[in-house]
Amino acid sequence: MPYYVYIIECSNKALYTGITLDLKRRFKQHQTGKGGHFTAYNPAVKLKYSERHRSRSAAAKREYQIKTWPRAKKLALIKSEADQT
Repeated sequence: MPYYVYIIECSNKALYTGITLDLKRRFKQHQTGKGGHFTAYNPAVKLKYSERHRSRSAAAKREYQIKTWPRAKKLALIKSEADQT
């Protein structure tokens, strides 16, 4: 079963990065305040980016990498995917 690394935009314009097995379910949790402490106070507005990984380990490594990036680099990643579609 694939794992997904995702970036969502929250109501306060922050970019939240996480991993999940089910993007739709997890996004809905973030929207309704049940997805974690941060999104309980800053609900998700839009799924901005996602990528698939074969294992939880690979997804967790990528999540950590993205979380260390400054906002500008995350926005560039989001934009690069949008430019490919």
